[in-house]
Amino acid sequence: MKNLYDDSKFFAAYAQMPRSRQGLKAAGEWLDFKRLLPDVAGRRVLDLGCGYGWQCREIAAHGAAHVLGVDSSKRMLAAARARTDEPTITYELGDLATFERPAGSFDLVISSLAFHYVADLPGLMARIAGMLTPRGTLLFTIEHPLYTAEGHEQWVTTDDGRTVWPVDHYFDEGLRETTFLGQKVPKYHHTLATIVNSLLNNGFTITGLEEPRGSAEDIATNQSWTRAPMMLIVRGEKVPQSNQ
Repeated sequence: MKNLYDDSKFFAAYAQMPRSRQGLKAAGEWLDFKRLLPDVAGRRVLDLGCGYGWQCREIAAHGAAHVLGVDSSKRMLAAARARTDEPTITYELGDLATFERPAGSFDLVISSLAFHYVADLPGLMARIAGMLTPRGTLLFTIEHPLYTAEGHEQWVTTDDGRTVWPVDHYFDEGLRETTFLGQKVPKYHHTLATIVNSLLNNGFTITGLEEPRGSAEDIATNQSWTRAPMMLIVRGEKVPQSNQ
């Protein structure tokens, strides 16, 4: 099935978004994500759903031995390659739902706003655990369960004129169809318990959890995503088999 990001009109609209043009400095969650990053010097790193490769280049700039960026969009990868000069970065076309490498291939796996496109989250975590070295780290962002639950991902206006974020069908996990940049986008809603247990049941300990609100300026100017959680950041460390 064709990746939505390979649709020329959709990709052109996406390319105009602030985070597409300005990179990590326009990503409100980046400071929280960066604080949870382990030391990457000399590490082998996998970025699942790498997009334009912003995080790959940031990781490489801090001394990673090798960074592999994987994405299922040919247009995304072409844009990433065009922006990348670092010889320690490789990009590869791949599906998050099936991508796999031999055991112990990576010291760190990162992902930004991609895991909500995967239906089988426990299966994904099992593959990631297999690819990581003992005590390797997984750090990812995913759309927050309170953000994805109702499905439309739109604020609603109450009868008395208040604008609120709707939460409904929270426990009904599975496919949601949202509208993003004028296109219907399929995503998957997972409860908080499913997200956390998908790590715990696959040999991870949770070593960090954040619900980013953006900068002080974002909050002061009442940016909509600072009022209700849009994202969840989770860090897990793979427990060595002998300690499980």
